[in-house]
Amino acid sequence: MASQAYLDKMQLRQSYRNLWHTDLMSTIKADFPFCCLALWCGPCVSYMLRKRALYNDMSRYVCCAGYLPCSGKCGESKCPELCLCTEVFCCFGNSVASTRFLLQDEFNIQTTQCDNCIIGFMFCLQQVACIFSLVAMIVGSDELQEASQILNCLSDFVYCTVCACMQTQHKVEMDKRDGKFGPQPMMAIPPAQQMSRFDQPVPPSAGYPPPAYGYPPPPQAPYAGYPPSAYPPPGYSDFIVDFDRQHKIYAMIRFHRIFIKIYLFIKHVKNSRIIG
Repeated sequence: MASQAYLDKMQLRQSYRNLWHTDLMSTIKADFPFCCLALWCGPCVSYMLRKRALYNDMSRYVCCAGYLPCSGKCGESKCPELCLCTEVFCCFGNSVASTRFLLQDEFNIQTTQCDNCIIGFMFCLQQVACIFSLVAMIVGSDELQEASQILNCLSDFVYCTVCACMQTQHKVEMDKRDGKFGPQPMMAIPPAQQMSRFDQPVPPSAGYPPPAYGYPPPPQAPYAGYPPSAYPPPGYSDFIVDFDRQHKIYAMIRFHRIFIKIYLFIKHVKNSRIIG
């Protein structure tokens, strides 16, 4: 039943129509100071954003926002602040992704194809780094170990950068939710309409700017049956990243990388003792 519910949730996310206020490529330009803060102090920012996403009501807190099997089984109701601190420091990647899912489900936000490519590249780089570390550990070649360390550093750099951009994206979206971008602009009174003449093939516009050349007019969808049954367009689901599945794969990769680093450290200590 739980797996079916997850599948239904993933299918539902494919039909979301809203977009993030700022995509990942524009987050540095949107809020550069906060992006730097998220880069150097990611767990603290993740704590603040999750609390803000819950409208500062920690009684609603569930571990990993209810998206993992451990959710609701860690005693969150007794001490939610301590559980959230443990989550952001011990499971930082899960905390960032859970806040993202929480905002997506609340505001019906889909992720653009560009953002999907960036997040997918981060996951692929982590997997390649893990494979290189395994091969270097099995073969025992110094060249492969140096290459795996360089690749691990590169993957960690990409991971930290993407997580900082994602958290900045979440912050900007909640700023939009809380009305920090100012009030909505007032609608201007349209000018008086003009009668079209015989020498005019198209009547003059009345209160609306003329459409841009080469830009298709927006579809006039009826209110009944919203959203239209034809949305999303065919083939769009191929570009949607299965975040729930990649989330679990990423957690497994991080576990293997920690195990490999511990093994290499123990091996280094043993070699040092033998040489000494």
